[in-house]
Amino acid sequence: MANFNKVILAGNLTRDPELRYTPKGTAVARLGLAINRRWRTETGELKDETTFVDVDAFGKTAETIAQYLKKGRSVLIEGRLRYDTWEDKQTGQKRSKLSVVLESFSFLDSGRAENANAGAGKPAPEPVEPEPLPPEDDVPF
Repeated sequence: MANFNKVILAGNLTRDPELRYTPKGTAVARLGLAINRRWRTETGELKDETTFVDVDAFGKTAETIAQYLKKGRSVLIEGRLRYDTWEDKQTGQKRSKLSVVLESFSFLDSGRAENANAGAGKPAPEPVEPEPLPPEDDVPF
């Protein structure tokens, strides 16, 4: 079976994006996204649930996000899931985290007056190395 890794989320930023640069000069923006869900129980009671997701953007997209997105702003993001594992240097415990690598985004609100001329809301995604195809003996048909 072929693999497919695509995420589309709409929510509000939980904090201002944090912009950093790698030693090679690649921009990296980390942002938090809150996705709200509201539903009605069998008894008619309204319930709310909020899911918090960390999102990483790279390159020119990261710089655009850091410039125009601020805490509370509504945004739609498209990307892929990434699972990171590492060892905590202080405790020695193995840690892991699921996050989203942003490929494109769109503004969902108009923003403040100073952002009115922010430009296109969906910059071109950064080029990504294509994943190698599985050997033909792994294809299920």
